[in-house]
Amino acid sequence: MTIGLIASLFISLSRGYETSSDMVQHFLDSHNQARAKVGVPPLKWEPLLATYARVYSNQRRGDCQLIHSTSPYFGENIFWGQGSHWSARDAVEAWVREEQDYHYETNTCSGPDCTHYTQLVWRNTQMVGCAKIICNSGDTFVTCEYYPPGNYVGSRPY
Repeated sequence: MTIGLIASLFISLSRGYETSSDMVQHFLDSHNQARAKVGVPPLKWEPLLATYARVYSNQRRGDCQLIHSTSPYFGENIFWGQGSHWSARDAVEAWVREEQDYHYETNTCSGPDCTHYTQLVWRNTQMVGCAKIICNSGDTFVTCEYYPPGNYVGSRPY
């Protein structure tokens, strides 16, 4: 399924949701700095992915739980932070910190999870769209959607 087909699913949902240009740039810059470090092409911002991220994040507004959406078409990273002070850059940097536990030579992770990092730097991923909300509890919830998705078992990200 292509982004073009997915567009029809979200066109009506995109009204009323905006992400500031500064926030978009912070999401993109943070992602692309990590990607440049390992020599993979930069991501482009995709508003439809951002809309999907916003719609899903709003579903988590009431509980702010780290539960992934069920889309088989996108890769997804989610972030929760206590309080409302967390920025787009903070969320991406939390995922990038997983790099210290990822071992390229063996394609393994020595920490609890490296899949946020590996999705972020996945070579074949070309587009990203993200959303940041404040949950009813006052905590921060961030979702980033990636297309095409990564994290294929047995494959290296770059």
